[in-house]
Amino acid sequence: MEIIISNSSGRPIYEQITAQIKNLILSGELSEGQALPSMRQLARDLRISVITTKRAYEDLEREGFLTNVPGKGCFVSAKDPGLLREETLRRIEAALQRAVDLAVSGGVSLQELTETLTLLYEGD
Repeated sequence: MEIIISNSSGRPIYEQITAQIKNLILSGELSEGQALPSMRQLARDLRISVITTKRAYEDLEREGFLTNVPGKGCFVSAKDPGLLREETLRRIEAALQRAVDLAVSGGVSLQELTETLTLLYEGD
């Protein structure tokens, strides 16, 4: 599992870790039941505080992506279809918001944007 931390990013380190682990789970690179590095090991590997990795793991557990087994470690949770759908919708909304912002700043009408989205979705 490779996590890349950017000090120049505007996002806190724990959020960067959380987002990257979510991506690995959603993409299937981390599979159900797979063990994650211990909080201490990940902190050592990334040269950050254990408190930071603990916060990232706790957030992922709270969101249903990880399961913590006391004395054994953190594991990727079984995929909940509702959770996966909700996360996918959240990502789509963020991408569409960027597209809308770009369209507005470039003078593209809602109708043109809708037509473009329809063409892309249908694959024409």
